[in-house]
Amino acid sequence: MERRRTMPDAEPPPPALRQALKELEERLGRSLTDASDGHARWELYRAALGSAAARPALLAAVTAEPDGALASGVVGEVLERLPRAERDTWVRVLPPAVRGFSERRARELAALEDLRTGALAPDRVPELVDGWSDWLQLRVAGEVRDATALRAVAASGRTKRIRRTATEALG
Repeated sequence: MERRRTMPDAEPPPPALRQALKELEERLGRSLTDASDGHARWELYRAALGSAAARPALLAAVTAEPDGALASGVVGEVLERLPRAERDTWVRVLPPAVRGFSERRARELAALEDLRTGALAPDRVPELVDGWSDWLQLRVAGEVRDATALRAVAASGRTKRIRRTATEALG
């Protein structure tokens, strides 16, 4: 078995991150081998994603995380697991340079939820679908049951896969 080598980050974690990591370790019952290793922190963060009890400590860790790409990856993963009202809090803790993806994903999750609940009228989908990411178009095609929305995605979806999925959902 090959041992994975890790490269420690250039800087030791700041005190706020060390404290948040310690809290995560306690809540999850697992130890972090090297807090200066971004890969090791990612593994701890991924373990925390599935635990609602660990989310406050995870938010504290993301807030203190010096690696913007790592923090963005965690927020991108957690958004779908959060109530809508909490998403902006998580997105705002990201550095502005890496916030764009998570901002868009939060907006798209809201649009998907609005389509599911009827808060977004399906007849608006034709005017909106071109501005949606492939991710959202595919999710709408696979999860929304409204025929008007599905016809719009079947006609205007960006990829063959998206259009086919929407067409198949129409029956």
